[in-house]
Amino acid sequence: MENLHWKRPEACPDGNSCPEVSIAPDAVYVRSSLLPDAIAQLTPTEWRDLVSAIRAGEFDV
Repeated sequence: MENLHWKRPEACPDGNSCPEVSIAPDAVYVRSSLLPDAIAQLTPTEWRDLVSAIRAGEFDV
């Protein structure tokens, strides 16, 4: 896997139990700062659908 540049939300500056995302030209990678080796690969469409569902409150988070 290429070198990925990981970003995390500003609300999570200390890095404890934070979601992290890396956006590449043809994929979006998602992981937890608690398990950095467990990486999910999404298509850009899957990523947009996930973000839309989170914003719409479809998940109990």
